[in-house]
Amino acid sequence: MQQALAEARSAAAAGEVPIGAVLVHAGEIIARGNNRTIRDCDPTAHAEIVALRAAAKHLGNYRLADTTLYVTLEPCIMCAGAMIQARVARLVYGADDAKGGAARTCFTALTHPSLNHQLPFDAGVLTEESVKLLQSFFASRR
Repeated sequence: MQQALAEARSAAAAGEVPIGAVLVHAGEIIARGNNRTIRDCDPTAHAEIVALRAAAKHLGNYRLADTTLYVTLEPCIMCAGAMIQARVARLVYGADDAKGGAARTCFTALTHPSLNHQLPFDAGVLTEESVKLLQSFFASRR
């Protein structure tokens, strides 16, 4: 999660919302991502999507079985859907997102019983650090 926080700090330095992600496979980080929506002029360039795309290229497979995604903020519904499609094995995240979280806060997309792949998750890892990054970023914009 420390590496995901480093990615979030990189996003903030680039003027992006400070959210970072890393994808781990067999104990090694195989992909990193941070928000790039403004930089890339791409509404889908969330940290999770950036990391998933890089991991798929790294592994040469769009299925990311046996991977764990670490992200600083609870994923949105788009990112949750991408994780389900990629068959990510597990999610670990920092702060809940009261305005759009799709793991447990606004939606329970990752564990919906109708889906063919469900994704266990652990929430609240380094929450305080994740929240502080977001709060300081938005405070500086006001």
